[in-house]
Amino acid sequence: MGDIEPGALVLRRAEPADRTALAGTDPIAAAGDPTRRASIRRWCEQGLALLAEDSRGPVGYGVLEYTFFEQGFLTLLTVVPGARRQGVATRLLTAVEAACTTPKLFTSTNVSNQPMQQLLLKSGWRPAGLVHGLDEGDPELFYLCPSENLSLSSTLRTFPDTVIGKESRI
Repeated sequence: MGDIEPGALVLRRAEPADRTALAGTDPIAAAGDPTRRASIRRWCEQGLALLAEDSRGPVGYGVLEYTFFEQGFLTLLTVVPGARRQGVATRLLTAVEAACTTPKLFTSTNVSNQPMQQLLLKSGWRPAGLVHGLDEGDPELFYLCPSENLSLSSTLRTFPDTVIGKESRI
């Protein structure tokens, strides 16, 4: 994949028909993991996945659920290697913040995942805790989205569709 042209990235809610394409952007699903593939199917069917795509197709996705103490939780954010460091993850993160309908939004990442930690800190998220034992030898860091990101976006509950120039519900 080459560089993503400014304005060529579209963010939208993934539909059930997108599940195969999403699985292709996810390294765990692409490797054939049946559990991840089942999760992707469920996320698409339940409208929980936000898809980022350009003219060549999907380049990443994020999943927003409400299973973490009934608060928003960014369960997964992934971007294909050829589209990284081009603003895709930042746009997905902002879309998740805009879509969240609870007063708090959390996420977690492994200690070893430095790029995700950098993205979260750059976006103003604050460390909220550390859990050992989920992935052996690689603790999980939890983060909390700043309330001002949510209060700003929560009044809109939409994000701009940069290709067709209209507001899209998520």
